[in-house]
Amino acid sequence: MNKIWLIIQREYGTRVRKKSFIVMTILGPLLFGGIFGLSIWMATKDSSEVRTVEVKDESGLFANAFENTETLHFTYTNLTLPEAKQQIEESGSFGLLYIPEIDIHQPQGITFYSESSAGIEMKSQLEKIIEEEIQNLKLEESEIDRETLASLKTSIDLEEVSIADGTEKQANTGLYIGIGYMASFLIYMFIFLYGAQIMRGVIEEKSSRILEVIISSVKPFQLMMGKIIGIAAVGLTQFLLWVVLTFSVYTLLMTLVGVDAETMAQMNQIQGAGGEFSQAQVQMAEVSGVLSSLNVVELLLSFVFYFLAGYLLYGSLFAAVGSAVDSDADSQQFMLPISLPLIAAIISLAAVLKDPNGSLAFWLSMVPLTSPVVMMMRIPFGVPTWEILLSMALLVGGFILTTWLAGRIYRIGILMHGTKVNYRVLGKWLMMKN
Repeated sequence: MNKIWLIIQREYGTRVRKKSFIVMTILGPLLFGGIFGLSIWMATKDSSEVRTVEVKDESGLFANAFENTETLHFTYTNLTLPEAKQQIEESGSFGLLYIPEIDIHQPQGITFYSESSAGIEMKSQLEKIIEEEIQNLKLEESEIDRETLASLKTSIDLEEVSIADGTEKQANTGLYIGIGYMASFLIYMFIFLYGAQIMRGVIEEKSSRILEVIISSVKPFQLMMGKIIGIAAVGLTQFLLWVVLTFSVYTLLMTLVGVDAETMAQMNQIQGAGGEFSQAQVQMAEVSGVLSSLNVVELLLSFVFYFLAGYLLYGSLFAAVGSAVDSDADSQQFMLPISLPLIAAIISLAAVLKDPNGSLAFWLSMVPLTSPVVMMMRIPFGVPTWEILLSMALLVGGFILTTWLAGRIYRIGILMHGTKVNYRVLGKWLMMKN
């Protein structure tokens, strides 16, 4: 055990002192926050470019339907269709919207001509205008007043309340999805990132023949476990530092917008809350209220467990692959079977979100190879304690099994050089007696 501890110290100390570790620990939360914020900003940002669309309306039904907006200007043309298409190139207009004689009950033949694609936003705007005008024409034909029809439409904003633990707290499915997906993706990313470090570290030491000296002092299994646990400690350290930095930024942001415990209490007492408080204060208070419905302690402890246990399970497999090959190129044939369960888990999150408590979600969160990713997606929605404990027990069992299998490959592969390794050879190594 003392030898394993020395290897852990060596692996941990070597990596945390690297400049890359320090830089990524500081910049990691900022980079993730920046990418997330940039994606939202780009998705919601209105285009400042104004585009002109020529309208050729042969039906005469849309004479007053197209009104200029901040990004679209419409001009009607009386030219023939071939002439109008030619004018697009000469006038510099973005495109031509052609509306032939149509039956409003079965409108067909409406076409948009342009040199480049209209894009989703413009296409949706044009379709919406045409659909609304056809709807108006149908209402007039049916002698139904539009205001009467509008009054029949009702918009419902369903309020979510969590009653877990016998107390009522505000809930928000969208926020739960965000938290669960972030936790799942972090585990997925950490396993690949630090698992690859184990594999490359083993390959480098094997290629440089340093291992032949180290093996004379420690057993192969001790070396493997020391390397796996040491790198796991590096990943856990980085994650904990990210949590501290993220919490500090969140607290600072709450302070800057003027949201403290007293302010949130006042907002909760005032219906609508928007009269006396800024929009930023109201939004931050809403987020804080939703976060209070989560069992943060359970969430963090579960994340740490699934991160460590999932990493240890896959880390042992990565170590076995590293010991069996002589270069990164040779490792590719063995990486696919290891990577597939993780990739399948991250892809399955969309199906899990449809029913976090369904049978698919349940079984994926029980299988050790997929449970670290899938269970972290389910936990924010509320998972029975017995399911979490069963999943954890199976994951620990899976780690013990994979470590035993990896150890049998590692003890032989670590000293093999120049041997062409395939799955048949790995099978022989597994069956070899000590």
